[in-house]
Amino acid sequence: MNIMVTGGAGFVGTNLIKRLLKDGHNVVSLDNYSTGTEDNHQEGCKYVDADIRDVIDFSYYMEKPDVIYHLAAIARIQPSFKNPANTLEVGILGTINILEWAREIDCKVIFAGSSSVHSGKLKNPYTFSKVVADDLCLLYKKHFDLDASICRFYNVYGPHQLTEGEYCTVVGIFERQYENGEPLTITGDGFQRRDFTHIDDIVNGLILTMDSIFSPDIIELGRGNNYSINELASMFKTEIEYIDERPGEARETLCDISNAHREIGYEPEVDLEDYISGVIGE
Repeated sequence: MNIMVTGGAGFVGTNLIKRLLKDGHNVVSLDNYSTGTEDNHQEGCKYVDADIRDVIDFSYYMEKPDVIYHLAAIARIQPSFKNPANTLEVGILGTINILEWAREIDCKVIFAGSSSVHSGKLKNPYTFSKVVADDLCLLYKKHFDLDASICRFYNVYGPHQLTEGEYCTVVGIFERQYENGEPLTITGDGFQRRDFTHIDDIVNGLILTMDSIFSPDIIELGRGNNYSINELASMFKTEIEYIDERPGEARETLCDISNAHREIGYEPEVDLEDYISGVIGE
């Protein structure tokens, strides 16, 4: 199939494109490289430097895709407080542009949602953008017969994750600190709980959603259990220190995977403790 991936040079996009190419698909990536990098480029994929806020007709890059994976976003909560307009423009205007083009060419859209929507849309600008984008996908599906599905990700980690800068996740931060011999920094009291989900399981869920003949509205992609940040840090068996709590963060994430199992046959396989054991060489 012909498949377009927005945000294809980022963490999730890179791992997804690897799988799509392995499965024999023709893939084009659109990315403005705000967080993505050319180091993530995969041989066999066409990469286009473009901003989904500015593009109305995407056919110049791929005339008629069968599927669009819409992953592009200003990811992470804390950066969204620094530049809320940028987060909202990419998350909302960019999504409208993708949905409008998909409607015109009758193309399936799989949107990268976020577990953060369960904490309330006013929690932070990033979550607000994801709630609105979710609703836009469902609106276009209901009123314009667009084949659209939302896959909500839970605390993704694994190969190609960022380990530097404000867009990296806690697992990426801890990996960098461990490798540099630094104490692991825990925000707040460390009792916040997260459903950490390996990127291989996320990619598998995205592929299963694409292959599903039922076009599910919303699929929750997580591991189905969670750990506190203190428990995560203890897996590294090194020194820790506590820093100030950050605003806008949920106290707990925990995915109910029963619907994903029922709708698309999703079964997460990678265990967090096994992954961390590999990182620290055990």
